[in-house]
Amino acid sequence: MGTVANAARREPWNKGKIVGQKAPFKLKDIWALRVRLQMEHRVRELALFNLGIDSKLRGCDLVALKVRDVCHGDQLATRAIVMQHKTQRPVQFEITSATREALQAWIKQAELKPEDFLFPSRLHESPHLGTRQYARILGHWVDELGLDRAEYGTHSMRRTKATLIYRRTKNLRAVQLLLGHSKLESTVRYLGIEVDDALEISEQTEI
Repeated sequence: MGTVANAARREPWNKGKIVGQKAPFKLKDIWALRVRLQMEHRVRELALFNLGIDSKLRGCDLVALKVRDVCHGDQLATRAIVMQHKTQRPVQFEITSATREALQAWIKQAELKPEDFLFPSRLHESPHLGTRQYARILGHWVDELGLDRAEYGTHSMRRTKATLIYRRTKNLRAVQLLLGHSKLESTVRYLGIEVDDALEISEQTEI
C-alpha cells in the first residue's frame, strides 16, 4: 500500500521544466562568452565551447573525441569526420581558425597525445568528460551570459551554427548534411524553421 501511495505522490521528471527544443545561442552571446573565456584564461572551456559550436555534434560525440580526430600529426585539421554514436553515420565539419587556435593551446597546456581523449575527465571513474559534466559546464556558461537555463541545453550548441547557416542560406539540404540527419523532415523539425520563417514573414509584412 505504501509503495502505491509513494508512486502516486511521485512527481513527473519534467514538472515545472520547459520541455522541447532548446534555443540556439545568438551571435552576440557567442562572442560575449568567447571574450570572457579568453580574458579569464579558461583554456579548456574555450576549446570545448568553440569546438562544440563548430562541430554541431551531439554532446555524447563531442566529449568522446580524441586528439587524433582533430589533428593530422602535430597540425590541427581544417576539417574532421566523426562517426556519430546515435546513428552510426559519418558527419563532417569544419574547424575554424579560432577553434584551431583554442584547441592548440589546450592540447599544449594539457600535454595531450594523439591517442588521448581531447577532454579528459577530472573524475577517476571516467576516461573523458561525461555528458552530465558537459551539461553542467554549459549551465554555468548560460548563467554567465545572464540567460535562462530552462531555455538552453547541450543541444543549443548543436543547433547554433546550423541555425545561423540556414538563416543565411535557406539551404536545408546543406544543413541536413552538416547535422548528419538521414531525413530532411528531421532537419525541419530540429531547426523549428516553420515557426522562424512565419515570424520572419510577419515581421516583413507589418502594417
